[in-house]
Amino acid sequence: MQTVKKDIRALSKEELRQFFETNGDKAFRGNQVYEWLWNKGAHSFDAMTNISKQTRTMLEEHFVINHIKVDKMQRSNDGTIKNAVRLHDNLIVESVLIPTSTRTTACVSSQVGCSLDCRFCATARLKRMRNLNPDEIYDQVVAIDRESRLYFNRPLSNIVFMGMGEPLMNYNNVLKAIDKITSSEGLGMSPRRITVSTSGVPKMIKKLADDQVKFKLAVSLHSAVESTRTSIMPFNEHFPLSDLREALEYWYAKTKSRITYEYVVWKGINDKVEDIEALINFCKFAPSKVNLIEYNPIEDGEFRQAEDEAVNTYVRMLEQNGIVVTVRRSRGKDIDAACGQLANKT
Repeated sequence: MQTVKKDIRALSKEELRQFFETNGDKAFRGNQVYEWLWNKGAHSFDAMTNISKQTRTMLEEHFVINHIKVDKMQRSNDGTIKNAVRLHDNLIVESVLIPTSTRTTACVSSQVGCSLDCRFCATARLKRMRNLNPDEIYDQVVAIDRESRLYFNRPLSNIVFMGMGEPLMNYNNVLKAIDKITSSEGLGMSPRRITVSTSGVPKMIKKLADDQVKFKLAVSLHSAVESTRTSIMPFNEHFPLSDLREALEYWYAKTKSRITYEYVVWKGINDKVEDIEALINFCKFAPSKVNLIEYNPIEDGEFRQAEDEAVNTYVRMLEQNGIVVTVRRSRGKDIDAACGQLANKT
């Protein structure tokens, strides 16, 4: 029976050093390989040109590099790029490059499918098949950084974990990926340029605070009325708003980092004055800001974008109560790359 080779990127630098020592080579060879894997993004052992052919052959005998492959790239009329990313086991996830005049943002996936059941989101209709490994998350960022340099002549500036999946349901791998992304031995990005967006898993939000993470936190809230939120995000029954609020208070007390609420206003669902008042009250317990996001319909048409008047009323009432609010227009709608549309149609 053939032995399945281990993905070399599952090894720490120290484990790589030990591997070389055990196999009669110098430990520093592990440092060289580690740099090729993470800092230089090598996809094959043959690419490691400062390492002897004999050593590369030995690595080939013991390990694989399960790098992702961009299977299909689509470009939107507004410049947004969507990648269908093929994983080593032939599963597909999607990631998105969102350009503006001042920045390029990578929207990356953390799961194949999603663990949660938000009724307005196309990704939630795909069953969760597995969590992504740290290197698979990292590779999405590397691919988008290359595209940013190629098509926009500048490096990637920001990362949001708002692609497929619930990041906090893949907690360890997401944090390991962010460690690599922010490490000087990886991409060297500032954690303040990274936002992890969660639908709201109270226990894991507290764990983020305890782990003293330096990245930003966003919460897909969409309603601060318990019954409404449960109707559109059924998992809310298990993670009620009172628990979420307590976890977010804990987050702010520990990190002093402002919370961003992602919020879509839908016609006939959360477009009334009482919905706005509930949101205002929810925002008051810790410094926060609200991103009102344009809705991107999915096929059945059950959810519809609210009238402009309702969105304007949200803006006016939030501002009157001293809450920072931004209206976000969606990008990449024509290629199904906008928020809530990632469903592997390709």
